[in-house]
Amino acid sequence: MKILHLETYEELLAEVNEFWNSRSDKPEETPNSLLKALWHTACGAPVSAERALQMTLPPLDNSGYERLRGLLDLKKTGIPLAHLTQRQNFLGLEFFAGPDALIPRKETEILGRAVLAKLKLLAEERGQLMVVDMCTGSGNLALAYAYHEPAARVYGSDIAGEAVTLARRNALQMGLHERVNFLQGDLFAPFESGAFSKCDILSCNPPYISTAKVAQMHHEISRFEPGVAFDGGPYGISVVSKLVKNAPRFLKPSSWLAFEVGLGNGDIFARQLQKNPAFCEVETHTDTVGNIRAILCKSMPEAHCGG
Repeated sequence: MKILHLETYEELLAEVNEFWNSRSDKPEETPNSLLKALWHTACGAPVSAERALQMTLPPLDNSGYERLRGLLDLKKTGIPLAHLTQRQNFLGLEFFAGPDALIPRKETEILGRAVLAKLKLLAEERGQLMVVDMCTGSGNLALAYAYHEPAARVYGSDIAGEAVTLARRNALQMGLHERVNFLQGDLFAPFESGAFSKCDILSCNPPYISTAKVAQMHHEISRFEPGVAFDGGPYGISVVSKLVKNAPRFLKPSSWLAFEVGLGNGDIFARQLQKNPAFCEVETHTDTVGNIRAILCKSMPEAHCGG
């Protein structure tokens, strides 16, 4: 049995460089990280692109080499790397990924970190916390909240049953299934019954691309990821508008609504929320070049609620 390693890696890396196209929404994916992630996957130990860079390459035998060649051929057709490895890293955690839900993006970590900072402060003030994450997809935000903040009891929801199944699988493999529940339903629908109390934080990574632009997105997205995760209606604001309108009913006093926004929309939403009488404080969180990518707004304190 021939064992292949360094020479083979350099040859394959040159091949990857020939078809490689960088993606701004997946900065963690490079020729090196792609090849290493597929190499591990071919060896039967799949990992994300980010995790692969931190690991030593295992020896690759002839059958593993053939599997790797097959994976590279599939990647050339445009299939997302996370669909081939079935893994994606988010806020330091490895998630199962696939075509049933949006692949977690680095840009969403901006929202995740902002919420985690609020959770830490609220846990010090209130103890146990109730958190709701809508449009939860693979459960990446909901599970990151529970993993990094032990005081959080988290509920995630998604309109797609396939996404809920994937999220539950992630909860189980992370050992968080006792503190994180995933429900199927459109936005607030799963939480309308009296069984749910108001929450300390309500987060959402909503669809915010206009319907007309969804089909024009990069083929790696439009062909392989679920359209429901991107399509925000004719103007791209349908889901966000419902979120902002209904969130105050589900928030405790002095609690937070947090959501991701598309490029170029942050200033508009922030100004609207600053005028919204249901909220008393608005925060914006930017990417490395100053684009607003997440907005947090605080519900009115108890003395003002219902007033």
